[in-house]
Amino acid sequence: MAMAGRIRSTLPLARKALLSDSRSALYPALNSNPELSRNYASAPAKEQKVKVPVTMYGVSGNYASALYISAVKANALEKVESELLDLIEASKKSPKFSQFMKDLSVPTETRVKAMTDISSQAKFGDLTKNFLVVLAENGRLKHIDAIAKRFAELTMAHKGELKATVTTVIPLPPEEEKELKETLQEVMGKGKKVNIEQKIDPSILGGLVIEFGQKVFDMSIRTRARQMERLLKEPINF
Repeated sequence: MAMAGRIRSTLPLARKALLSDSRSALYPALNSNPELSRNYASAPAKEQKVKVPVTMYGVSGNYASALYISAVKANALEKVESELLDLIEASKKSPKFSQFMKDLSVPTETRVKAMTDISSQAKFGDLTKNFLVVLAENGRLKHIDAIAKRFAELTMAHKGELKATVTTVIPLPPEEEKELKETLQEVMGKGKKVNIEQKIDPSILGGLVIEFGQKVFDMSIRTRARQMERLLKEPINF
Protein backbone atom coordinates (compact mmCIF):
# COMPACT_ATOMS: atom_id res chain seq x y z
CA MET A 1 0.00 0.00 0.00
CA ALA A 2 2.83 2.37 0.84
CA MET A 3 4.44 1.72 -2.53
CA ALA A 4 1.14 2.34 -4.34
CA GLY A 5 0.86 5.61 -2.43
CA ARG A 6 4.28 6.68 -3.64
CA ILE A 7 3.29 5.99 -7.24
CA ARG A 8 0.07 7.95 -6.75
CA SER A 9 1.98 10.90 -5.29
CA THR A 10 4.30 10.90 -8.31
CA LEU A 11 1.50 11.18 -10.88
CA PRO A 12 0.86 14.93 -10.36
CA LEU A 13 4.57 15.53 -10.98
CA ALA A 14 4.40 13.39 -14.10
CA ARG A 15 1.38 15.32 -15.35
CA LYS A 16 3.10 18.66 -14.74
CA ALA A 17 6.29 17.51 -16.50
CA LEU A 18 4.44 16.11 -19.50
CA LEU A 19 2.21 19.14 -19.98
CA SER A 20 4.98 21.69 -19.44
CA ASP A 21 7.05 20.03 -22.16
CA SER A 22 6.22 22.24 -25.14
CA ARG A 23 4.00 20.46 -27.62
CA SER A 24 5.90 22.14 -30.42
CA ALA A 25 8.90 20.09 -29.36
CA LEU A 26 7.03 17.00 -30.51
CA TYR A 27 7.17 18.24 -34.10
CA PRO A 28 10.71 19.48 -34.73
CA ALA A 29 12.22 20.36 -38.07
CA LEU A 30 14.86 17.87 -39.16
CA ASN A 31 18.42 18.91 -38.50
CA SER A 32 20.25 20.20 -41.52
CA ASN A 33 22.38 17.20 -42.36
CA PRO A 34 23.98 16.53 -45.73
CA GLU A 35 23.65 12.79 -45.12
CA LEU A 36 19.87 13.17 -45.01
CA SER A 37 19.40 15.69 -47.79
CA ARG A 38 18.83 13.10 -50.52
CA ASN A 39 15.30 12.36 -51.66
CA TYR A 40 15.06 8.57 -51.53
CA ALA A 41 12.26 8.48 -54.09
CA SER A 42 13.43 7.60 -57.60
CA ALA A 43 11.42 10.34 -59.25
CA PRO A 44 10.49 13.82 -58.00
CA ALA A 45 6.93 14.05 -56.75
CA LYS A 46 4.73 17.08 -56.18
CA GLU A 47 6.16 18.98 -53.21
CA GLN A 48 4.29 18.12 -50.04
CA LYS A 49 5.03 19.45 -46.60
CA VAL A 50 5.29 16.62 -44.08
CA LYS A 51 5.91 16.86 -40.34
CA VAL A 52 7.28 14.02 -38.27
CA PRO A 53 4.64 13.17 -35.63
CA VAL A 54 7.09 12.34 -32.83
CA THR A 55 10.44 13.85 -31.90
CA MET A 56 13.37 11.65 -32.97
CA TYR A 57 16.98 12.19 -31.94
CA GLY A 58 20.38 10.78 -32.85
CA VAL A 59 21.53 8.96 -35.95
CA SER A 60 18.69 6.43 -35.97
CA GLY A 61 16.07 9.08 -35.25
CA ASN A 62 17.28 11.42 -37.98
CA TYR A 63 17.43 8.72 -40.63
CA ALA A 64 14.06 7.29 -39.62
CA SER A 65 12.51 10.77 -39.78
CA ALA A 66 13.97 11.45 -43.22
CA LEU A 67 12.71 8.09 -44.51
CA TYR A 68 9.30 8.74 -42.95
CA ILE A 69 8.95 12.04 -44.80
CA SER A 70 9.89 10.44 -48.13
CA ALA A 71 7.57 7.47 -47.51
CA VAL A 72 4.60 9.71 -46.67
CA LYS A 73 5.20 11.77 -49.81
CA ALA A 74 5.33 8.58 -51.87
CA ASN A 75 2.27 7.11 -50.10
CA ALA A 76 4.39 4.06 -49.26
CA LEU A 77 4.54 4.12 -45.47
CA GLU A 78 3.30 0.58 -44.81
CA LYS A 79 5.27 -0.88 -47.71
CA VAL A 80 8.54 0.62 -46.50
CA GLU A 81 7.88 -0.48 -42.92
CA SER A 82 7.18 -4.04 -44.09
CA GLU A 83 10.35 -4.14 -46.19
CA LEU A 84 12.50 -2.86 -43.33
CA LEU A 85 11.06 -5.52 -41.04
CA ASP A 86 11.78 -8.19 -43.66
CA LEU A 87 15.42 -7.05 -43.77
CA ILE A 88 15.70 -7.11 -39.97
CA GLU A 89 14.25 -10.62 -39.82
CA ALA A 90 16.71 -11.77 -42.50
CA SER A 91 19.63 -10.34 -40.53
CA LYS A 92 18.46 -12.16 -37.38
CA LYS A 93 18.45 -15.46 -39.26
CA SER A 94 21.89 -14.88 -40.76
CA PRO A 95 24.65 -13.93 -38.29
CA LYS A 96 27.03 -13.55 -41.23
CA PHE A 97 24.77 -10.97 -42.89
CA SER A 98 24.25 -9.19 -39.57
CA GLN A 99 28.00 -8.98 -39.02
CA PHE A 100 28.49 -7.73 -42.59
CA MET A 101 26.24 -4.75 -41.95
CA LYS A 102 28.14 -3.85 -38.78
CA ASP A 103 31.61 -4.23 -40.30
CA LEU A 104 32.91 -0.78 -41.28
CA SER A 105 36.06 -2.32 -42.76
CA VAL A 106 34.01 -3.56 -45.72
CA PRO A 107 34.65 -1.26 -48.73
CA THR A 108 31.84 1.16 -49.54
CA GLU A 109 31.48 -0.25 -53.06
CA THR A 110 30.97 -3.74 -51.63
CA ARG A 111 28.34 -2.53 -49.16
CA VAL A 112 26.46 -0.61 -51.85
CA LYS A 113 26.49 -3.55 -54.27
CA ALA A 114 25.31 -5.92 -51.57
CA MET A 115 22.38 -3.69 -50.61
CA THR A 116 21.46 -3.18 -54.26
CA ASP A 117 21.52 -6.92 -54.96
CA ILE A 118 19.59 -7.80 -51.78
CA SER A 119 16.95 -5.17 -52.56
CA SER A 120 16.52 -6.55 -56.07
CA GLN A 121 16.29 -10.16 -54.88
CA ALA A 122 13.79 -9.24 -52.17
CA LYS A 123 11.87 -7.09 -54.67
CA PHE A 124 12.04 -4.04 -52.42
CA GLY A 125 10.60 -0.82 -53.78
CA ASP A 126 12.86 1.97 -55.04
CA LEU A 127 12.35 3.99 -51.86
CA THR A 128 13.66 1.25 -49.56
CA LYS A 129 16.42 0.28 -51.96
CA ASN A 130 17.68 3.84 -52.34
CA PHE A 131 17.54 4.34 -48.58
CA LEU A 132 19.62 1.22 -47.93
CA VAL A 133 22.15 2.37 -50.53
CA VAL A 134 22.46 5.71 -48.71
CA LEU A 135 23.05 3.88 -45.43
CA ALA A 136 25.71 1.76 -47.15
CA GLU A 137 27.40 4.82 -48.64
CA ASN A 138 27.46 6.64 -45.31
CA GLY A 139 28.57 3.66 -43.24
CA ARG A 140 25.30 3.63 -41.29
CA LEU A 141 24.08 0.08 -41.94
CA LYS A 142 24.99 -0.88 -38.39
CA HIS A 143 22.14 1.37 -37.23
CA ILE A 144 19.48 -0.39 -39.32
CA ASP A 145 17.84 -2.15 -36.33
CA ALA A 146 17.43 1.11 -34.42
CA ILE A 147 16.30 2.96 -37.55
CA ALA A 148 13.63 0.33 -38.25
CA LYS A 149 12.40 0.60 -34.66
CA ARG A 150 12.20 4.40 -34.82
CA PHE A 151 10.46 4.17 -38.21
CA ALA A 152 7.86 1.79 -36.74
CA GLU A 153 7.21 4.30 -33.95
CA LEU A 154 6.67 7.05 -36.53
CA THR A 155 4.31 4.82 -38.51
CA MET A 156 2.32 4.10 -35.35
CA ALA A 157 2.15 7.81 -34.55
CA HIS A 158 1.07 8.52 -38.14
CA LYS A 159 -1.94 6.28 -37.50
CA GLY A 160 -2.78 8.27 -34.40
CA GLU A 161 -1.32 5.74 -31.98
CA LEU A 162 1.26 6.28 -29.26
CA LYS A 163 3.10 3.61 -27.30
CA ALA A 164 4.24 4.73 -23.86
CA THR A 165 6.39 2.55 -21.62
CA VAL A 166 5.89 3.11 -17.90
CA THR A 167 8.43 1.59 -15.51
CA THR A 168 7.49 1.16 -11.86
CA VAL A 169 8.48 -1.04 -8.91
CA ILE A 170 5.01 -2.62 -8.72
CA PRO A 171 2.24 -2.81 -11.35
CA LEU A 172 0.50 0.52 -11.91
CA PRO A 173 -3.01 0.40 -10.36
CA PRO A 174 -5.85 0.70 -12.94
CA GLU A 175 -6.93 4.16 -11.76
CA GLU A 176 -3.35 5.51 -11.98
CA GLU A 177 -2.89 3.96 -15.43
CA LYS A 178 -6.14 5.61 -16.56
CA GLU A 179 -5.00 8.99 -15.22
CA LEU A 180 -1.62 8.69 -16.91
CA LYS A 181 -3.20 7.66 -20.21
CA GLU A 182 -5.52 10.68 -20.08
CA THR A 183 -2.53 12.96 -19.46
CA LEU A 184 -0.61 11.51 -22.40
CA GLN A 185 -3.66 11.90 -24.63
CA GLU A 186 -3.94 15.52 -23.52
CA VAL A 187 -0.29 16.04 -24.47
CA MET A 188 -0.68 14.38 -27.87
CA GLY A 189 -4.02 15.96 -28.70
CA LYS A 190 -7.49 14.63 -29.47
CA GLY A 191 -7.87 11.64 -31.74
CA LYS A 192 -4.70 9.94 -30.52
CA LYS A 193 -4.82 6.41 -29.14
CA VAL A 194 -2.40 5.82 -26.28
CA ASN A 195 -1.19 2.29 -25.53
CA ILE A 196 0.62 1.88 -22.21
CA GLU A 197 3.14 -0.90 -21.72
CA GLN A 198 4.06 -1.50 -18.09
CA LYS A 199 7.53 -2.65 -17.05
CA ILE A 200 8.52 -3.72 -13.56
CA ASP A 201 12.01 -2.75 -12.40
CA PRO A 202 12.71 -2.90 -8.63
CA SER A 203 16.05 -1.15 -9.18
CA ILE A 204 14.36 2.26 -9.67
CA LEU A 205 13.37 2.00 -5.94
CA GLY A 206 10.09 3.87 -6.41
CA GLY A 207 8.36 6.54 -8.46
CA LEU A 208 8.08 5.97 -12.19
CA VAL A 209 9.83 6.42 -15.52
CA ILE A 210 7.77 7.32 -18.60
CA GLU A 211 9.11 6.80 -22.12
CA PHE A 212 7.36 7.63 -25.37
CA GLY A 213 8.92 8.31 -28.72
CA GLN A 214 12.45 9.20 -27.65
CA LYS A 215 11.36 11.24 -24.66
CA VAL A 216 12.13 10.04 -21.15
CA PHE A 217 10.58 11.50 -17.99
CA ASP A 218 12.50 10.00 -15.10
CA MET A 219 10.78 10.57 -11.75
CA SER A 220 12.24 7.52 -10.03
CA ILE A 221 13.55 7.56 -6.48
CA ARG A 222 16.82 6.14 -7.77
CA THR A 223 17.41 9.17 -9.99
CA ARG A 224 16.38 11.61 -7.26
CA ALA A 225 18.81 9.93 -4.86
CA ARG A 226 21.63 10.23 -7.36
CA GLN A 227 20.85 13.90 -7.93
CA MET A 228 20.85 14.51 -4.18
CA GLU A 229 24.17 12.66 -3.86
CA ARG A 230 25.75 14.90 -6.52
CA LEU A 231 24.46 18.02 -4.76
CA LEU A 232 25.89 16.89 -1.43
CA LYS A 233 29.29 16.31 -3.03
CA GLU A 234 29.47 19.83 -4.45
CA PRO A 235 31.69 22.27 -2.46
CA ILE A 236 29.90 24.83 -0.34
CA ASN A 237 30.93 28.44 -0.84
CA PHE A 238 30.56 30.69 2.21
